[in-house]
Amino acid sequence: MPRTGIVVFGHGSPVASANDAVRVVAASAAREGSWALYETAFLECDPTLGAAIERLARAGAQEVLVLPYFLILGIHLQRDLPKIVEELTARYGLPIRVAPPLDGHAALSKILVDRATEAIG
Repeated sequence: MPRTGIVVFGHGSPVASANDAVRVVAASAAREGSWALYETAFLECDPTLGAAIERLARAGAQEVLVLPYFLILGIHLQRDLPKIVEELTARYGLPIRVAPPLDGHAALSKILVDRATEAIG
């Protein structure tokens, strides 16, 4: 079985704490999932997806799975990410797969119910 590197890939923000929040979730997921090779990357700030895949390749990843930390399959995932993945596949010679965005996952409705319950008291 090939060594899979995982990238949690978010939009990125000029607000550092927003990017840090993505990193915290990625680190938690890596611990829970026992991911030996993982990185966090962003579309519109550093580290980029290319930088993350380069680090994974150097660490011995033989394939990469990109986990979009995006709620819906919007323009960035439909237009931008496929172009980036095509370029990075050619550059590093690694198979790169992209998982679906968060939309459609059964846990999302529970999260909304939990948030509403917390807010209502």
